Amino acid sequence: MNKNKPLWIIFIFIFIFSQSIAQFSQRERDSINTLNNEDHALMMKELGIDEIRPGPSGNPSDANAANTDEAKAKTYTSLPDPLVFNNGTAVKTAKDWQKRREEILEDFDREVYGRMPDKVPQVSWQVVKEHDSLIGDFAVTVKTLEGHVDNSDYPEIEVTINMTLTAPSNIDKPVPAVIEFGWNWPASMKRPPVEHPTWQEQLLSKGWGYSILIPTSFQADNGAGLRQGIIGLVNKGQSRKLDDWGTLRAWAWGASRALDYFETDSSIDQNQVVIEGLSRYGKAALVAMVYEPRFAIGFIGSSGAGGAKLFRRNMGEQVENLASSGEYHWFAPNFIKYAGPLTKNDLPVDAHELIALCAPRPVFISTGSPDVEGHWVDAKGMFMGAEKASPVYELLGKKGLGATEFPPQERTLIDGDIAFRTHAGGHTVIPNWPYFIQFAEKYFTN
Repeated sequence: MNKNKPLWIIFIFIFIFSQSIAQFSQRERDSINTLNNEDHALMMKELGIDEIRPGPSGNPSDANAANTDEAKAKTYTSLPDPLVFNNGTAVKTAKDWQKRREEILEDFDREVYGRMPDKVPQVSWQVVKEHDSLIGDFAVTVKTLEGHVDNSDYPEIEVTINMTLTAPSNIDKPVPAVIEFGWNWPASMKRPPVEHPTWQEQLLSKGWGYSILIPTSFQADNGAGLRQGIIGLVNKGQSRKLDDWGTLRAWAWGASRALDYFETDSSIDQNQVVIEGLSRYGKAALVAMVYEPRFAIGFIGSSGAGGAKLFRRNMGEQVENLASSGEYHWFAPNFIKYAGPLTKNDLPVDAHELIALCAPRPVFISTGSPDVEGHWVDAKGMFMGAEKASPVYELLGKKGLGATEFPPQERTLIDGDIAFRTHAGGHTVIPNWPYFIQFAEKYFTN
């Protein structure tokens, strides 16, 4: 264990990876795993696939450990070009880009994240509790909210979005805010004192607010939950079609519904809202940026494969891991086929195009030290995703990343509209909050 890592970060790390199963009994976990595997097998059958290739292990000591050698990382001859139409002609203008953007979105919809249904039930928001409090030295008003999803078409499934909103008290105008994909922390899990202001205190010191959106309140983080939650409600409890939306797209839908609420709350400036997440929630935050144009900025933490990391790089987590029974639910069932018989090089799109779809809005890509966080998320692969997205930003009159060489740890690249920083810590965005806020201040007024 790294003795330099703050104890409370270790607690968070353990909680993140245990919270999805710790709340269940062994019998319930066995049932979830059975249903998960059955649904995965059904999707493979629908695709006509008998087997898929196993993904590498995240444990460096295992015989099948994921590659960490940069000399072996490049397993492709070229990347899809976001500025070339499918028919081979070049994208030359902003108007061209809007057409090209639709082509790229179609590929992501069909092959990667899935299509959101044309008709998704409405959400009615309710403030279930409101109270004044102190966060550090800052007086705040905290609202506990529930978004009740209309289930009149299928009453057997009930879906509620859980969210809290914290804003400075006694404000005289709407303020910027951050929506974080997060968790309900157990009351027994007290965070030890820290020397520096928390990210919440840093935001409040700027006069900004923040919201914690609980993704698993409206779509479970497993394949067993695909016939429940918002996906199950829309499908009336039936299995997904091969191009149906996965959990990442469903979580992004929930973030859009949170913005709907913000449009009714006079304390928040709906035009100055950030979407932020870490790890799988970093993937979801990037997907939310792509599909929800109302988000002003994205803060994307250690999103790895399925997020900002290039799929085609042989470093850390691979397509085979994402397509396995443990992670396939994040994606459209069609994605499974890229772990057999197809490969990652057969994908019509890659992560740099996902970042490009956020243009011209600013995006901050955050990652931890490869020596502390490990190589699973592939820091350089995320940098390359940002760098290869830059030409689209430049076409639209913005500034891209402004670098082509992977920067040293803790060098802050925030001069362009795509930002990147590798901090010295592990699987967290916490050390990068001050730099993100500095980046966001260029765009926000308060």
